[in-house]
Amino acid sequence: MTLAHPWPSLDYRDWSDTWHTLHRWLQIVGKIRTAHTPWVNHSWHVTLSVTPRGLTTTAIPYGDGAFELTFDFIDHELLIQLSDGQRRALPLQPMPVATFYEQVFGVLRDLGLDLSIHGRPNELEDDLPFAEDHMHASYDPEAAHRFWLVLLHSQRVFQQFRARFAGKCSPVHFFWGSGDLAVTRFSGETAPPHPGGIPNLPDWIAREAYTHEVSSAGFWPGSAASPFPMFYSYAYPEPDGFSSSAVTPAEAYYSTDLREFVLPYEAVRSAADPDTALLSFLQSTYEAAATLGAWDRDGLEQATARREPAIR
Repeated sequence: MTLAHPWPSLDYRDWSDTWHTLHRWLQIVGKIRTAHTPWVNHSWHVTLSVTPRGLTTTAIPYGDGAFELTFDFIDHELLIQLSDGQRRALPLQPMPVATFYEQVFGVLRDLGLDLSIHGRPNELEDDLPFAEDHMHASYDPEAAHRFWLVLLHSQRVFQQFRARFAGKCSPVHFFWGSGDLAVTRFSGETAPPHPGGIPNLPDWIAREAYTHEVSSAGFWPGSAASPFPMFYSYAYPEPDGFSSSAVTPAEAYYSTDLREFVLPYEAVRSAADPDTALLSFLQSTYEAAATLGAWDRDGLEQATARREPAIR
């Protein structure tokens, strides 16, 4: 089948200014969901979800109703909707983080929502308060649109991969702290306490996220230290021999700096069949983690082996 939207180019160097700004905008909106949603294990309540147009908080409880904030990367607006029918749209355009922060909370107040968040970024070395951040002010709509398309395509493949697993598995969701789309499988066994040390993130949150053994994979846009978008896969705790495992496709490798397997996004985008290349990476890295970690693969995967053809 020909994709309506082929996997787009996404050069970190070309859109890093937009990403640094957008990342902080996403954190502001994500923090609103976090602060006003009941806690779910492994911080699953904080995440954003990919939609056919962008990223959304989904419904957030408020009083007897609910509200939702959605980034629309087609019309380039932040849509705020309430269950009483009220809705407002803020245009996404070049502006400082401080201006975006002020505008969002101004509209929320106008709609009768009395909300507050912790006003500094998490998981970033630079934790300049949002209300004081006039440095990050870029927004390239075409780059933001391409970023969303990568998330949309990645989610499709991640969902196929997730469906193969019968054990505990996360949704496919976007973590606004690190800025990655992720899916995580659990062995069911407890893990040693996580060492923490993630910038501007309380250690207890990291330890709660990794209470049990995981094999986790995702898409990440990159950073100054790793200036290219990538798919990743890691195990916690990492079993002996994991880093030297043979995985596919050939462009995948183990990064000693990141302590995870990496597959450059460009290798997937340029593959003859991008979906198959990405699924191969997800499956082979999971198998390395699960086999070396002595997971109960027969029990965790047996539902897939027994699956009957879908009823249509």
